[in-house]
Amino acid sequence: MRVLIVEDEVYLAEAIRAGLRLEAIAADLAFDGDAALESVAVNDYDIVVLDRDIPGPSGDEVCRQIVAQGLRCRVLMLTAAGELDDKVAGFELGADDYLTKPFELRELVVRLRALARRPAEALPTVLEYAGVRLDPFRREVYRFGHYVKLNRKQFSVLEVLLRAEGGVISAESLLEQAWDENADPFSNAVRITISTLRKRLGDPWVIHTVPGVGYRIGER
Repeated sequence: MRVLIVEDEVYLAEAIRAGLRLEAIAADLAFDGDAALESVAVNDYDIVVLDRDIPGPSGDEVCRQIVAQGLRCRVLMLTAAGELDDKVAGFELGADDYLTKPFELRELVVRLRALARRPAEALPTVLEYAGVRLDPFRREVYRFGHYVKLNRKQFSVLEVLLRAEGGVISAESLLEQAWDENADPFSNAVRITISTLRKRLGDPWVIHTVPGVGYRIGER
């Protein structure tokens, strides 16, 4: 595992690196946002341990650019801010995990190893396809820049379709992913939800029926 530690407190950064080396984890250091962005541009890291409060581009901006550039590295936010709103903000930016200062090195190591076990391809934080934009964290949907009000089930169905990126999803698969295990497989809940979802998203229709197969989202 190769890790980049982005921390402006030099002694803390060096202490973390020394501790990780004892766990056979290779670690590089960056003390500001510019150095962090330069490092991730030229090196392949598995995880970036990122302090939010750093000089230059903030930790939030560094995280935002890592996600925007589609880099494969995971981001573990490291900060003294422990309020729930601060944690939510970090996750909304695309962070994969969050650790509040002060912390035990052992916990950091455990979190790093857990992150390293996850699949390399991270899911996008915001889904955009065919003029539809869905933000899973904020629970918001926009069509051509206009806010669309959806109920929870409509939101869930739309999220499944968007993650398929134009692929066809069967009614059975939608029922499995957007409903719970108590859903009646013989109900017309999927058809009704698709119908109302089309109307909410407006013209031209962006959800299409593939006869005998299922549904897809995209241009005709």
